[in-house]
Amino acid sequence: MHFHIITLFPEVLRPYLETSIMGRAQEGGFVNFHLYNLADYSVKNTRRSDSRPYGGFPGTILAPEPLYNLITEIESREGKQIHKVFLTPRGELLNQEVLEKFSQREEKDLIIICGHYEGIDQRIIELFNIEEISIGEYVLSSGELSSLVFIDGMVRLIPGVISRESLVEESYSKALNGRKEYPHYTRPEVFQGLQVPKELISGNHKKIEEWKNKHTKI
Repeated sequence: MHFHIITLFPEVLRPYLETSIMGRAQEGGFVNFHLYNLADYSVKNTRRSDSRPYGGFPGTILAPEPLYNLITEIESREGKQIHKVFLTPRGELLNQEVLEKFSQREEKDLIIICGHYEGIDQRIIELFNIEEISIGEYVLSSGELSSLVFIDGMVRLIPGVISRESLVEESYSKALNGRKEYPHYTRPEVFQGLQVPKELISGNHKKIEEWKNKHTKI
């Protein structure tokens, strides 16, 4: 999968995307991350990408020209229209089902817009039919953070990125019927006076399964 990420701060994204699972996914050829600095596409080379909104509303919003120029350049270079996502509190609430849908898309290119300030000019959303997604009912100062949540949640579901066994019985998985995962314990058997549940060290698979089902949260 090829991610085309539009951002004002590529230096925020790069370390995370080059580290741990995201870094290994890229090294393994499962994904590619292309970072574009929106300031490079500002009008008249001012490096200014925002402007005051009409209506006397507070703050600034990302202006349409730089976004339009960059999106059209990406699509022109790739020779096709590409699905676009804008991370915003106004969007559809992100959940595991949405992440699975994106990880299984046949079209392997995706443009992700990291928002800043009060958002982006609505005409860009309408011109490019951009899908709006929210990572939760709260507001962040950085669209880079929300884009990383979206990307990480999607990439880990791409076959081959991490072992299927790790995905089978995790929170919100189909194996758990969308419920939250049970608690986990490791060595030592007793720690600070607290003992591992006896069912888990019994070796009795039926008892272990019953304990697991009992402690899986709705």
